[in-house]
Amino acid sequence: MNRTTHISRRHFLESTVVIALGLPLVGRAEEKGPQQAVGTRAGEVTDSTAIVWTRLTQSAARNADGVKFHAKGKGRNVAAQEAPADVSQIEGACPGSAGRVRLRYGLAEDLSGAEVTEWVEVTAASDFIHQFSLTGLKAGSLYFYASEAASEGDVVTSTVRGRFHTAPSATDRKPVKWCVMTCQGYHDRDHADGHPIYPSMMALNPEFIVMTGDLVYYDNDPPEATSAAIARVHWERMFSLPRIKAAMASTSTYWLKDDHDVLSDDAWPGTKHGDLTFAEGLRIFREQAPVGKVPYRTFRWGRDLQIWFTEGRDFRSPNKMTDGPEKTIWGAEQKAWFKRTVAESDATWKVLVSPTALVGPDRAGKADNHANKSFQHEGDELRGWIKANVPDHFFVICGDRHWQYHSVHPATGVQEFSVGAASDSHAGGTPGEDPEYHRFHRVKGGFLSGEVRTDGTESVLTLQLRDVDGAVVYELTKRRKVS
Repeated sequence: MNRTTHISRRHFLESTVVIALGLPLVGRAEEKGPQQAVGTRAGEVTDSTAIVWTRLTQSAARNADGVKFHAKGKGRNVAAQEAPADVSQIEGACPGSAGRVRLRYGLAEDLSGAEVTEWVEVTAASDFIHQFSLTGLKAGSLYFYASEAASEGDVVTSTVRGRFHTAPSATDRKPVKWCVMTCQGYHDRDHADGHPIYPSMMALNPEFIVMTGDLVYYDNDPPEATSAAIARVHWERMFSLPRIKAAMASTSTYWLKDDHDVLSDDAWPGTKHGDLTFAEGLRIFREQAPVGKVPYRTFRWGRDLQIWFTEGRDFRSPNKMTDGPEKTIWGAEQKAWFKRTVAESDATWKVLVSPTALVGPDRAGKADNHANKSFQHEGDELRGWIKANVPDHFFVICGDRHWQYHSVHPATGVQEFSVGAASDSHAGGTPGEDPEYHRFHRVKGGFLSGEVRTDGTESVLTLQLRDVDGAVVYELTKRRKVS
């Protein structure tokens, strides 16, 4: 827990003036010192806790004039595009800065009466990142915060503001809106400022966004991340894009990882890409994302919604291993946790968000997820358990697949939504529409939005697949009687 004090009168007056004038609170141009070019992000939010992620940088802006790289297959000689020895020269890089950081946070937008953490030193050992673990928060509330940077003393050289929602308590029946996205290529973002889905998601004012893996592409987006230094630049250039940076500072987030943001396509423990190892990829993800110590977890959002996030990389068997009872993606401990917590939950609606598909169908040549024959034994086990225990009010939302669908498994009735790639130019790869599975199938980019609300004596769950501009292209609505 971070020790806190009350905000000083000087900081309160400065914040009030800046907000009243409608100016962005992003630092003072006349002062030199640590900046925050990558912004902030709030994650792992519960009804009383949250993690706020910060990173100090040398400049207030990303390297817009650095060495530019081009997407593979775009008529460029990608093989000749080697990363410079000084990775800070890559376009979009945000070199880090040693310094001090603290957080002011509270329920008032002007931060009057806010809590203030102690100053924390950051260094290269943590990639100049600090994650503030906040406790004792008020359930079902909108919190505002300001991340302040300084080189020494208490002279603030940069201030970045943000906000996040805490979850309602498990007994509180409140409406909840959320969004789920996946698979964002840097060179396929379709807009210089970032993927169109970000302003589209924020226009819905969601309580939280789920970042469902493949948030960067170490192997597919040049320069290839064959070292930890290049891997970190992938995160810097993606999350310093204006649209993404603004969205991350605007609401609560949850982060899952998949293969491309750990190492390379279809990676598993023990594999390597250049000098970058799988273990190092795991460490960098935990450094770059506001996540807790346990990679699989569940969160309650009020009386009616509980959501599960599963881990698909840490515990998996090699993809090429012969399928059978010993072959796993989740591992025995995670499977036992999943079955136990789902069975114990009294939430009206139960939603699993998985980095990879549980239903599919997927391409015949793939061997990476529960929809493939390569992991069919465990896939059958999980789908069979869901059918036997939560057949009517359980839904799967998956990332990884670059097309949108609503599928119903023919043998078990398990329902799955694929959110689709984050841009239209990144969409593709489907094996085609399968009427035995698909209730909807679309090869375009977009995201999923969900909502739980109460209508008289019924709880209503709505899941909507949307295009990149936010237009609804498919909708499913379910109702359950509640007391």
